[in-house]
Amino acid sequence: MEADELLTLVADGDQKAFEELYAVVSGPVYGLVRRVLRDPAQSEEVAQEVLLELWRSAARFDPRRGSALSWVLTLAHRRAVDRVRSARAAGERERREARRARPPAFDQVLEEVEAGLERERVRRCLDRLTALQRQSLTLAYYDGYTYREVAERLSVPLGTVKTRMRDGLNRLRDCLGGEA
Repeated sequence: MEADELLTLVADGDQKAFEELYAVVSGPVYGLVRRVLRDPAQSEEVAQEVLLELWRSAARFDPRRGSALSWVLTLAHRRAVDRVRSARAAGERERREARRARPPAFDQVLEEVEAGLERERVRRCLDRLTALQRQSLTLAYYDGYTYREVAERLSVPLGTVKTRMRDGLNRLRDCLGGEA
């Protein structure tokens, strides 16, 4: 018997005709679904859903619109595409939820506390420098003055400023390294 005749009998509730129709269309249905989904386990599941739908909706088949096999394969293709779309939508929902639930890249409070502690360490070490070293470094590094501008502001020779800054930076390095 051909698939068209079998499908007509299935529409009337003929289980034997459904078994024969199953044997005829299950291979092509699985093959089509497998090409769309690429996953064997999901393909088997969707193919079974299609065949179950075939049993339930056989009465909707209209032989004037095409062959039974093309109708069944259309059902299979639609179901497979629906599965792909559903999987994509679920993946996108999971990605959105993961982005929303992700904690910030850093702990702002911890970062602020650490920055405050670091500033305090630098202040303590600056306090250990001579006045000229401290003033020279503060003007250069915190206020952005050049060596020449620092020398002018402090009314000392440029060479003295360079020497004091070098010595001050060495003492700061030693102090900060010792406290780490």
